Amino acid sequence: MSLSRVWNLHRAVLRTALTRGATIVGTSSRSPAVTSARLLSSSSLVREKQTASAAAAKPVQKQHDWNRAVSEAEKIVGYPTSFLSLRWLLSDEIANVALHLRKLVGSNHPLLKTAKVLIYNGKNNMQAWGLIVLLVSKAVGHAPSVPDLEQDKSAGVLHSQRALAEITEMIRTAHLVHQGLVNLQPLANAGNELSGDSDMIFGNKIALLSGDYLLGNACLQLAGLRNQALIELISSSLRDMAESNFIGDRDVQNNPLPTAPGGQPSAVHVSGDLGFGDLEDNTQPMSIKDVMGNPEKEWSLRHILGAGSLLGKSCQGALILAGQAVELQKQGYLFGKHLSLAWQACIDLEPFSSPNLPPGTTFSLVSAPVLFHLEHDPSLYEEIKKGQQSVDDIDYAKIHAEVIKGPGLDKTRALQKKHSLAAMTVLNELPPSDARTALQNIILAMQDL
Repeated sequence: MSLSRVWNLHRAVLRTALTRGATIVGTSSRSPAVTSARLLSSSSLVREKQTASAAAAKPVQKQHDWNRAVSEAEKIVGYPTSFLSLRWLLSDEIANVALHLRKLVGSNHPLLKTAKVLIYNGKNNMQAWGLIVLLVSKAVGHAPSVPDLEQDKSAGVLHSQRALAEITEMIRTAHLVHQGLVNLQPLANAGNELSGDSDMIFGNKIALLSGDYLLGNACLQLAGLRNQALIELISSSLRDMAESNFIGDRDVQNNPLPTAPGGQPSAVHVSGDLGFGDLEDNTQPMSIKDVMGNPEKEWSLRHILGAGSLLGKSCQGALILAGQAVELQKQGYLFGKHLSLAWQACIDLEPFSSPNLPPGTTFSLVSAPVLFHLEHDPSLYEEIKKGQQSVDDIDYAKIHAEVIKGPGLDKTRALQKKHSLAAMTVLNELPPSDARTALQNIILAMQDL
């Protein structure tokens, strides 16, 4: 039985166990590699550009979106989309976890939601991160000094770079799974006997152990690469992810709450400052001085620590393994960081795409539209303060309605465009290749998320 068929059968079992109903986003296409400004123009301009280039040597699709851009990119690196490493996905330990997850069906444990995001294909599927690391590896290439035995010539990357892509996905997945833990008792009652809510206790055990298993395997593979600089770099991204869980105010379930408005007003411009969080030695911790309360800086800090650091340092690490110059390695970090932030801005906009919030729907209270609106209308913070014990006490429909009427959405779109352009700028310095075009198409596809 082929490896791809084994993967498809295994994913089908997981789908059945986790219930049905996830929607798969429609198809899309690639567009040609053009300048950053044209790539990030409005949809109408993109369609005009595609029509004008219809006679080019390579055919161009009429539309583009996330799934098609990712699908085309996978063909370039020659690996399947989600979960690059089937070795750990199909291991006995993970198979047992999948079976135990069935016991949680019908409960409200957040681990089920996390599992659905990881298994179902969709625009929010973070498992494309390994793919991005491989595309960066292929687009930049490697130094002539790299031995032939280290090269996977069919894919155009190094074996160590593929291992790093797997490590990146495992770390990210472990982080998401660990975030599914539920605080079952307040701090004042810590150590006392828990209530009889066995489903929630069981879900916590599965989330803790499965996340630890993935993280342990990632660390083992990282050590196996025997590159001290890379180990230090990726280890610092693990520290950043841990620190992201302790930034700012939080409710008793560790859901983040925005800081009270009061920082310096932010002006998000496409040509604005892009250097926030860029340290001379990016293995050092980031400072939060004069950050909290400033919407753009607070948002950037939260998401660089929680995600951008890992993707940026993984791209940087891929170039370390390729023996590239230090300056090019730094450009790899900048590309990954800006791509992650642009991606997050797109995700933050999604709950505000419709004028009415469906009953029972929630969204991140530290998303960019909310933070920008609080700067515009600080009085809305009184509603958010109701969630200091639990975010369930907050009227999300009221916040949703206010944010839609304010400038937060336009500022978030400008923020997304700014980081997309910054990522494009790095790509435009690379020689033309299929891998570079695929990365540009992924960035362009974000515009339509």
